[in-house]
Amino acid sequence: MAAQPKRGGVSLPERRSAAKAESNILARITSSPLVSRGKQAACDAAFVSKKLLRSTGKAAWIAGTTFLILAVPLIIEMDREQQLNELELQQASLLGAPPTASVSK
Repeated sequence: MAAQPKRGGVSLPERRSAAKAESNILARITSSPLVSRGKQAACDAAFVSKKLLRSTGKAAWIAGTTFLILAVPLIIEMDREQQLNELELQQASLLGAPPTASVSK
């Protein structure tokens, strides 16, 4: 049995092929606890953001439909009332009556 020469006082293992060494390092990195915790944190963040987007979408839908049902008819009626007041003022000025400061009903 031939004695292996010592390099720096420490005997080194024989080199493996480059492909095996890279896959071994990659396997060690992907199976490390740090990487698994990072993956779990990314999955949790994605889950929370999906739930947040879904609930935000629901809230926006509720707010939008409530606005359409309650506020839009009120805005239309106020515009109609303003047009009616302007029409009455225009007719009164055509007939020669002095314009009133405000028409109250």
